[in-house]
Amino acid sequence: MTAEPVGILELRVGEFLDSVAARTSAPGGGASAAVVTALAAGLVAMAGRFTDPAKIPPDTVDRADALRARAGPLADADAAAYAAFLEATHLPKGSDERGAAVTAALSDASEVPLEIAEVAAEVADLGQRLARDGNPNLRLDAVAGVLLASAAANTAALLVAENLRRTPDDPRPGQAAAAAAAAGTAARSVLSEQS
Repeated sequence: MTAEPVGILELRVGEFLDSVAARTSAPGGGASAAVVTALAAGLVAMAGRFTDPAKIPPDTVDRADALRARAGPLADADAAAYAAFLEATHLPKGSDERGAAVTAALSDASEVPLEIAEVAAEVADLGQRLARDGNPNLRLDAVAGVLLASAAANTAALLVAENLRRTPDDPRPGQAAAAAAAAGTAARSVLSEQS
């Protein structure tokens, strides 16, 4: 009887870092971007919890918690999508079945990083507001959340673009790039306010 595989979020931090650094194909950039997005949302939620509720929208902390809960599981979803892509690449080379399976797997594998980019952009937006209006003692935690979210959104957008480079009419690379751009705008804004 084999043990059920352990999900990424169930690993200790050191185990996750070791698994990312290992000579295996997953977890990789997508799973890392999902975990970073969840961490960013956690920082934003923490900053919100220490902020006078009268200074921020009432749903700020709940939204940050919901985004964290949404981002975390995307790490395993990304690893599973990449495993499906690898499985498709093991079909006989040159076969129509392989070509169709690889194209479908890449399309499916693009959904997860697109969602990561979109969630990260939302986290960056919330964090930007908390960096501006939140508790000054936790401003840098909110800033860190924005910067981490921006990095994750950009990573995810690059993954979407790479996965879909053979399908130029697919709108998802543009959607992911727009999310990354929004997160980048938030990051530049919070950095300029720190100078």
